[in-house]
Amino acid sequence: MYKIGIDVGGTNTDAILLDHNSQLIYSVKSPTSLDIKTGIEKSLQQLLKGANIDKAKITHAMLGTTQCTNAIVERKKLAKVGVIRLGYPATASVLPYTAWPADMIDQLSGHYAIAHGGYEYDGQLLSALNQEEIKKLLEEWHDQVESIAIVGVFSSIKNDQELQVREWIQEVYGEEFPISCSSLIGSVGLIERENATILNAALCKVIETTTQGFVQALQTEGIFNVDVYLCQNDGTLMSIDYAKQFPILTIACGPTNSIRGASYLSQIQNTMVLDVGGTTSDIGVLQDGFPRESSVAVEVGDIRTNFRMPDIISVGLGGGSIVRVNGDKITVGPDSVGYQISEEALVFGGSTLTTTDIAVRLGLAEVGDPTLVAHIDEAFAKAVQEEISSLLEQAIDKMKTSSEDVSLVLVGGGGIIVPEQIRGVSTIVKNEYGGVANAIGASIAQISGQYEQIYIYAKEPREESLKDAQSKAVKQAVLAGAIKETIELVEVEETPLAYHPENATRLKVKVVGKMV
Repeated sequence: MYKIGIDVGGTNTDAILLDHNSQLIYSVKSPTSLDIKTGIEKSLQQLLKGANIDKAKITHAMLGTTQCTNAIVERKKLAKVGVIRLGYPATASVLPYTAWPADMIDQLSGHYAIAHGGYEYDGQLLSALNQEEIKKLLEEWHDQVESIAIVGVFSSIKNDQELQVREWIQEVYGEEFPISCSSLIGSVGLIERENATILNAALCKVIETTTQGFVQALQTEGIFNVDVYLCQNDGTLMSIDYAKQFPILTIACGPTNSIRGASYLSQIQNTMVLDVGGTTSDIGVLQDGFPRESSVAVEVGDIRTNFRMPDIISVGLGGGSIVRVNGDKITVGPDSVGYQISEEALVFGGSTLTTTDIAVRLGLAEVGDPTLVAHIDEAFAKAVQEEISSLLEQAIDKMKTSSEDVSLVLVGGGGIIVPEQIRGVSTIVKNEYGGVANAIGASIAQISGQYEQIYIYAKEPREESLKDAQSKAVKQAVLAGAIKETIELVEVEETPLAYHPENATRLKVKVVGKMV
């Protein structure tokens, strides 16, 4: 039995092959192509050729991709979205798409309606649903929207209205029509939850193209009858069907794959991880083997959201970062030669001075032709390295929870540019396979399920609430592709709501299990 793991980064596409004991058999690293798909196909070809195994014994294939992130940032390939907010008249003063970039609204068509429905903060009815109102709206939107986002006021307490509206939409538009319910995506906070749900709905075409492309790439190489999974941004996996429902969960899965891979390679469960790619460096924290989750609202493509995201700091520093001199000042990045490093960097015969050239000049790396950078003044090279160190030190300090020095696990293909010593870091742990930690993280991940809801302990005791949340998290894990008998509880987070008089608590439960 073999497993394939592929991670598509901004500079490189990494592919690895693991055996039944999760031992690395073979790995390749190739430039990411503009269309993504070509790069995946090329990596697969190189991997299978180099590993020389029986393709019939490949049982699982996992993909970590930046496609959804790129679609939002670049405003491309997004679906036309209709937004139904259940909250009339209470929320009419703040309309959907408030504070959104104008170009993003244009891409999504800007169709929205505030309909009757919603709940009060304590679960009491705000207003009842009106089926005729919804059906009339659907008639108006016919052939104008490709996906619908349903957002109910305080649906994090009760989501039956959202689910009812979903049924009505399916009756009119069909079972296969893409529908996103906010209670299944975001957290407490109407506008941020609504924003996350709209983005999820907008990604339905992107995820369809991505999943189909990956399956076709596997079949082109003669790989059939495999279980295919996509990476989530909490360091776990989800089935293709689940990914089509929640494509937004793939956003930021690249850094989390690297963090999970770093934990696997170093056999360390709690530490800080630095993942250096060709364009950026991502810094995250391992907690019990999983990435630490962000506790604040996160902006995605300049849109404020509150769905689950890893706590990551990204710095415009990588192996392809361009080095410049402006007077007496040395600057490193944030721009990069990216996947063209093998053509542009000095050590490869190019004309652009990069951080990789500096690393080779100082003897930190053995890539390309060292004679092509021998002319670089050593004192200048050391000054550049000091600037690199300063950028990393500032980012690491932001992730610390105390002033003490931290242990750092270094991974990523651009790790060669990192100095041997960094202020604030006690030890730097490296591994020979660190360059493909992201692909390893993709292939060794488990399936997760997460559920979050506001429970009122005065009405439903804590133990009953916890049991209910856990059962719903297990259901999510099974839908994502986990074997029910292997699922175990890994995280419980309780946040009391100070404004509520009846001991209301935001309860978040996470479970993980083995893949089918």
